[in-house]
Amino acid sequence: MKYPGASHIYKSTTAGRQATVYNSTQHEGNNMSVALYRKYRSKSLDDIVGQDHVTDVLSRALAQGNIAHAYLLTGPRGTGKTSIARILAHEINKLPYTDDSEHLDIIEIDAASNNGVDDVRELRDKALIAPSSALKKIYIIDEVHMLSKPAFNALLKTLEEPPEHVVFILATTDFDKLPDTIVSRTQRYHFHTISAEEVVARLRYIASTESIAIDDEALAILARRGGGSMRDSVSLLDQIQHAVASGNTITVTDVEQALGLATGDELGSLVTSLQSSNAQQVIAHVTAIESRGVSASTLAAQLVGRITEQLADTPALVHVLEGLMDVPKSSHPGTKLLVTLLGSIVDKPKTIALSAQPPASAVISRVVTPPKPRTAPIKPVAAPSTPVPEPPEDPGTVAAAPNAVEADLSKFDWPTVVAYAREHYTAVYSILSKCSAEVDGDKIVLYAGRKFNKTKLDSAKYRPQLGEILAQTGVGAGAYVEILETTAPPKDAQAARIAAMMGGGEEVDVN
Repeated sequence: MKYPGASHIYKSTTAGRQATVYNSTQHEGNNMSVALYRKYRSKSLDDIVGQDHVTDVLSRALAQGNIAHAYLLTGPRGTGKTSIARILAHEINKLPYTDDSEHLDIIEIDAASNNGVDDVRELRDKALIAPSSALKKIYIIDEVHMLSKPAFNALLKTLEEPPEHVVFILATTDFDKLPDTIVSRTQRYHFHTISAEEVVARLRYIASTESIAIDDEALAILARRGGGSMRDSVSLLDQIQHAVASGNTITVTDVEQALGLATGDELGSLVTSLQSSNAQQVIAHVTAIESRGVSASTLAAQLVGRITEQLADTPALVHVLEGLMDVPKSSHPGTKLLVTLLGSIVDKPKTIALSAQPPASAVISRVVTPPKPRTAPIKPVAAPSTPVPEPPEDPGTVAAAPNAVEADLSKFDWPTVVAYAREHYTAVYSILSKCSAEVDGDKIVLYAGRKFNKTKLDSAKYRPQLGEILAQTGVGAGAYVEILETTAPPKDAQAARIAAMMGGGEEVDVN
């Protein structure tokens, strides 16, 4: 497989704006080096790595002469969208991508800087003019989601009734920002992140071709840091080759030092401290790592990768992941990192939720908590007049621990539960305060009111805390809690009939 030089860039004026027109070779001058990601940019659909589900379909369509008037390429950055757009443009026009000629009919526009309605209107007017030499006039609009709403409306008119000689290739990393009217008028191809194995294989090929000595473990780190982006991974290889003396093999240590990463041993020690809930060691590890110049955002990203890899063995750390992913967005990343890590220790649940949650709208599970002395006043509720036999064990419920104390539902009082949550579990209280509950036989039925509340209460974080609240308010461990998405049905018969006719509703006390 040949990987010739990157494409040459020409400037032409389109619609009064500068647009970039690509031809097939790169002339960098005699003394200028070419960035590896440009030098090894794919020049045919067969060269594209990790997107066979896209290239196979496009290859068959091209072979059959089936050319759409508009294509939409979506997916993460650095996965080959722009490369395929340029290759596709040349293939449609039956032009070799390695040709030295200038192709003025293949026009690339950056929507980030040409996003106004006037830009699109002028583009639309120019599109009416037949191509100068090629079969089709092809517009590649990169980051198309950056267009303004009026610009999208102007583009829509052309997509609805495109000139026969025009093809649009739209690319974006943010598909959700595109209007449905635009999407519906294109052929959409979604790109995946590229697997670490495929990235490593490509990096190994480039390193071998460029005579860069680097071990496989170091390549694996570059692939992980690239985050599934081939372009980013190749750029990291380009960066790292200058960090080591010529002739020496690049090792893991070289990569960690050059990229400002925490070492594997440091990450392992930090994760171990988290597992053992040792706050002092966590602080010490984080301080030591950051003192070497490793940024909080980088450390958080590394921890996300390490914890995710070990999640099967350390499921208790799943609560940390969400906070770690928010670290780069914080205005104080260092503080956010410590709050996330230490919060997982301080707020670590002292209870165990022994339940398997089926994907049904109503979930019955047993919350098992170690018995503790009550710390909040209890307002007893009279026990049911007739005992209800215990229902058969739910297949999705794990049996209570042998030493668990059976629940006493006669002591269940919802206002007391909510009050205790407000005092000790603020996050859970914010959900429970919007809910209602009642005892139904030998179980507690909790009406969450909407799916979001139910999902939160069913989560591995909040369900143990709910069990702790029930234990502390006198109900005890081993209680069945059935959580429903709906609101509590009206107790008044007439109100119930009205609610049924109106499609549901919630009974409100207006006294």
